Amino acid sequence: MTEISVVIPVLNEEENIPELYSELRDVLEKLNKPYEIIFIDDGSTDNSFKILKEIHEKDNKVKVIKFRRNFGQTPAISAGFDHATGSIIITMDSDLQNDPKDIPKLLEKINEGYDVVSGWRANRKDPFLTKKIPSKISNWLTRRLTGVDIHDFGCTLKAYRGEILKDVKLYGEMHRFIPAIVSWKGFKVSEIPVEHHSRKFGKTKYGTWRIMKGFLDLLVVTFWQKYSTRPIHLFGGLGLLLSFSGFLIGLYLSIIKFFYHQGISNRPLLLLGILIIILGVQFIIFGLLADIMVRVYYQEERQYNIEGILG
Repeated sequence: MTEISVVIPVLNEEENIPELYSELRDVLEKLNKPYEIIFIDDGSTDNSFKILKEIHEKDNKVKVIKFRRNFGQTPAISAGFDHATGSIIITMDSDLQNDPKDIPKLLEKINEGYDVVSGWRANRKDPFLTKKIPSKISNWLTRRLTGVDIHDFGCTLKAYRGEILKDVKLYGEMHRFIPAIVSWKGFKVSEIPVEHHSRKFGKTKYGTWRIMKGFLDLLVVTFWQKYSTRPIHLFGGLGLLLSFSGFLIGLYLSIIKFFYHQGISNRPLLLLGILIIILGVQFIIFGLLADIMVRVYYQEERQYNIEGILG
C-alpha cells in the first residue's frame, strides 16, 4: 500500500525536472516507505513531457498525467489528488524553489495528529515589490476573511491526509485555500517554516492578474463557507435592509407631503427610495434562486481533460 504520494504540477520546466526528480527520489528513498510521484503536465510546450516520459520508463514509481492543454495549477493539483493512492499526499512546485528535504519535517508534523501541514516560506527568495509585498497583503487578507491563522497560504509545499481531500472540489485558484476549506470542516491545520530557493531556470508563471484572480476566489471561498447552505441569509438580509431603507425614505416623503404640504414629485429622494425598494426585492429574489441552485452545486463536472496517463 502506498503511504506517500507527491503531486507536482508542471508547466514548461524542462530544465528543472531532472534535478527535482533526483533530489526528490533521494529524500523519499531514505524514508523507507512506499511512495509514488505524480507529475501533471499542464499543457507544456517545451520538452517537459518528453523528459517526464523518460523518467517514468526508468522508474515505475513515477506517474505522469498529461493534459490536452494548459488548464491551470488548481486543475493540475486536483487531477493529482484524483489519481493519488497514498495515505499522505504532498504537493510541491516543479521550479526547484520548494526543497524536497522539507518533506520529512512535514510528515513529522502531520504525525503529531494534524490533517494538513502547510509550508511557510519565512525567508522567501523572491522580488520584494512584485512578490513579497503582494503576498503579505494577500495572506493578511486571507487570514482575516477565513479565520485560519497560517502565514503563507500561497506556498504549494503542503502535506495532507488523503481522506480529507475526498470531498474537496477545486476550481479557479482555490488550491491555496485548501487549509481554510478543510479547517471549516473541522480538520486540524498547522504550518512549519520551510526552505525557499531562488529560481534557477525558466520563468515564473505567477503574474499580477493571478493575484487578482486569487482574491476573487477568496471572496467565493469566504461566501461559500458562511452562506453555502443558505445563501438567502446573505442576499435576503441585504434585500430586507435595502427595502426597509426605501420604506423609511417613502415614509419620510409621505409625512412632509401630507402633514407639511410640500411637493415631492420633483425630489431626487423619491426616485432613490423607489430604486432602493426595487433593488431590495431583487436581492431577495437572488437569494431564493441561489438557495435553489446550491442544491445542485455538487453535480459540477471536472475542470480538466486528460490526454493520457503513464503508470
